Amino acid sequence: MDRQVWKNFAGQRVLLLQGPIGPFFAGVAKALAGAGAAAVHKINFCGGDWLFYPNDSTNYRGTLPAWPAHLERFLDQHRIDAIVLFGDCRPVHAAAIRLATQRGLPYWVFEEGYIRPNYVTFERHGVNGYSGLPRDIDFYQALPASAAPPEREIGNTFDRTALLAMAYYIAGSFGKPWFRHRVHHRSLNMLEGLVWWRSYFRKIVYRISQRHLLPQLSGRWSKQFFLVALQTAGDSQVHTHSGFKSVADFITEVATSFAEHAPAATLLVIKHHPLDRGYHDYSRLLRRLGSQLGIAERIRYVHDLNLPTLLSHARGVIVINSTVGLSALHHQTPVITLGKAIYNMPGLTFQGGLRHFWTDAQTQIPDLDLYWKFRNHVVDQTQLNGSFYKRMDGGDAAGLIGRSSAPLPAQASPPRPAVAPVAARPAGRLTLHCFDHAGEVVAGVDPVASQRALP
Repeated sequence: MDRQVWKNFAGQRVLLLQGPIGPFFAGVAKALAGAGAAAVHKINFCGGDWLFYPNDSTNYRGTLPAWPAHLERFLDQHRIDAIVLFGDCRPVHAAAIRLATQRGLPYWVFEEGYIRPNYVTFERHGVNGYSGLPRDIDFYQALPASAAPPEREIGNTFDRTALLAMAYYIAGSFGKPWFRHRVHHRSLNMLEGLVWWRSYFRKIVYRISQRHLLPQLSGRWSKQFFLVALQTAGDSQVHTHSGFKSVADFITEVATSFAEHAPAATLLVIKHHPLDRGYHDYSRLLRRLGSQLGIAERIRYVHDLNLPTLLSHARGVIVINSTVGLSALHHQTPVITLGKAIYNMPGLTFQGGLRHFWTDAQTQIPDLDLYWKFRNHVVDQTQLNGSFYKRMDGGDAAGLIGRSSAPLPAQASPPRPAVAPVAARPAGRLTLHCFDHAGEVVAGVDPVASQRALP
């Protein structure tokens, strides 16, 4: 995507809604102003928002039901030409998008990168399940082959992200007297800050206690395990773009199918999402499922093992709609998605259903040429090199690195239904993204293989 993307907003009056935790949207405002935007407005919804954007902003202190009417008055008063926001499924943003759609007002959405970990996503009229990216496999097959664009490595962002998160939630907690009506998608209290300390402690514990697992999975169990990549429990991509009510439901369905259909000599490796490390632990659920289904000895619950190594040695990867699935394609490891994903297409992902994936995954190896065409198009149209939580040296005012290319296209977006686009699964049947894994590299060198190669 063009590093001069902000010039698309020259002469426009832009409204920024809620951004990622931290000062990223303050940087976006500077980039927009520097590119000639006529005006940049910002609305805060809690003390955490205010902490990182205290000046030249408006604080919304009303209720969620009253928000659309307030926003409509704001749009009229300030003659807004475009809206920019982070995450299109948050309640305040979903309401804003409905209003923008009714008025024919362009809106642009930031999200964690489709291509991890060195990119962030910026799309017009929606991301993920609402993305305007083509879903037609013939479109990508017809694209010319091209080299992958150069990208700058981001490196680890976990420590900085944790500090920003703690500051955000502490400010959100202290700011409650000024923002009395809860419109934020998370509970804003001091415990949120403590969660990140617990996450950091667990990270150290898991690094030590599970250090023996990676050599086993890349050695004796290589190509004999299926990797299940979990998403965060509060991920809107789970609740909005899949039929699962929770990550626990996803785990239950996958484990049940594995017990019934997977070869007896295989393992089920379930990888916890690093950003959910401090919030949830599925150990009890997995022990119960292992006992009930008779697969206790075949389940491995892992946390901070190197993802490229796992992907390159897995027999197959199961996701809801995580971008880990896209990373698995990079390694030509078979992938099945159980939710709505931008990369779920014939030639890239397994199309035969979960019960057959366990035995037939190797019959649908991802087409590497098709993958690169798809990846390069996604980068060209939707990705900016950088991080929400760490400024890039040599980046623009928002800390992002882009490239010189054509202006952003006005992509069409899929219709947004009033209800979740995928129906919930029948009751009683064992059947919810930025970040990438907090700076965890998802495509790169296999450290175990590299170690074996040393003299």
